[in-house]
This record gives sequence, structure tokens and C-alpha cells, in this order.
Amino acid sequence: MMDGVRTINYSNIFLSHFTDNAQMCIPTAVEHCLVYIYSGELEVNERGEITKIHSGECVFIRKDNRVGITKQPKNGEQFKSVFLSFPREFLREFYQTLDKKQLPEDVKRHEVSLQKLPLRPDITSLFESMTPYFDSTIAPTPELIRLKLTEGMYVLLNTDRNFYSSLFDFTEPWKIDILNFMNENYMYDLSIEEIASFTGRSLASFKRDFKKISTLPPQKWLMGKRLNVAFDKIRNERRKASDVCFEVGFKNLSHFSKAFKKQFGYPPAQI
Repeated sequence: MMDGVRTINYSNIFLSHFTDNAQMCIPTAVEHCLVYIYSGELEVNERGEITKIHSGECVFIRKDNRVGITKQPKNGEQFKSVFLSFPREFLREFYQTLDKKQLPEDVKRHEVSLQKLPLRPDITSLFESMTPYFDSTIAPTPELIRLKLTEGMYVLLNTDRNFYSSLFDFTEPWKIDILNFMNENYMYDLSIEEIASFTGRSLASFKRDFKKISTLPPQKWLMGKRLNVAFDKIRNERRKASDVCFEVGFKNLSHFSKAFKKQFGYPPAQI
């Protein structure tokens, strides 16, 4: 725990209370979460677009490797919040309780990962019920934690039916297209396990689905994608290899040059 930072994790319910002017940055949103700000400010960076969430506001943040979160004080107020994090296992179990005949068919994922929610009695009640645990030594029971996560799910689904497509992205008709995701995110430093998670799959199901779209292993597909994009940028855009290599996801120029020569038969300097 950092000086001045107190975060309690009750099995996917996170109570954050900064006791001074501390600031904390979370580089990636690895799980869907519902967040309520009691005081201070939450700054969300989504692909360079900054949104600030203030005291009394509630937001849904969809898991996204391109979303960063900063918790910080505001106007002398210490940061205090509750995060409800929804892991894949919980979402799958919740999905099994739904009446499949009543699921909406005309919904789609929001274009952005951050959604502000209107304050309604069910939202206020959910988060006010968590405040006693900030200063208590008694932890909520597993049953209560599951109840709160379930309440959070109904808050989202009752707010906007389009949340179905984000929360249940592991099943049809809302499965995330693997090829689209990898084409849009090939330049990021993501492991195959992380790519699987961000596309709503277990590692095993990701590998199984990937075989349906490519004869290459995922790692080789990513390498080929990065090199082909780099080749196009150097030849057609007249870009420098020293700049392009980092843009497409390589960590150093030497590795890039060796991989490039292996792929195309000559180093990038010869283009």
C-alpha cells in the first residue's frame, strides 16, 4: 500500500480511500467495472481522450487495453470511491441465470468504453450501502459481495440494453471478432493471454477460434502484421525505420531489423 493510499479488495469490490493528496495510475482497464466517486476525481484516458469523473458521479468502464485510469484529489477533497469489478467467471454465471428467450437482439457495443450513468435510486442505494465498510474492520460476507455485484449488473442492464453486448462478449451474438481486434491492436504490448481476455475468451477458446481464421499461430500472425505495416510505412510513407519499429510494436530497433530481414530478405535501410 502506498503512503496515503488505502485500497481494500473484497473479492472484486474495491474500496479506495486516499488519506492525503496521493495519486494512483492504472494503465489498463483489465475488467469491466462500475465506479462511483464519493469525493476527489477520476481521470479516464481513452485513446488520448480525457474524461474527468467527479464527486457524486457513476460510470461504467468497459475492459479495454487502451483505457488508463488515474485516481486523484480534487479541490482539496481526498479521493474516495467504490469499484465493482466484474470478472469473466462471474459474468458467465450471471448469464446462465438469464432467460435466453428474453435477451435483446437489437443491441450493439458502444463506440467508446466509458459510459456515464444517470443517478437513480437503485444506483444511489447500491453505493451508499458500501460506505460503512470504508471504516469497518468487518469484511462483507461472500454472499453480500455477490449480491452487490449482481445489483451492479442489474443497474447496468436496466440503464442501457446495449450493455448486454459488452458484458456478455463471450457468447453469440456479441462475441468480439478476433481479427478485427488484432488488426486494431497489433501495435500494443499484449500477451496472447491478454488478447484472449480482451476478446472475451479463455486462452483455450481463443486458440481454438483463432485456428478458424488463420493457419498461423497468433504470435506469428502478430509478427507478420507488424512487419507488413512497417514495410508499407517505410516504402510508401518514406518513414524512418527507427521511428516505425516502435509504432508497430517492436521494443528495439535491432530486433526489428533482424525480423524485417528474415521476412523480406533485406534490411529496412535498403528500401
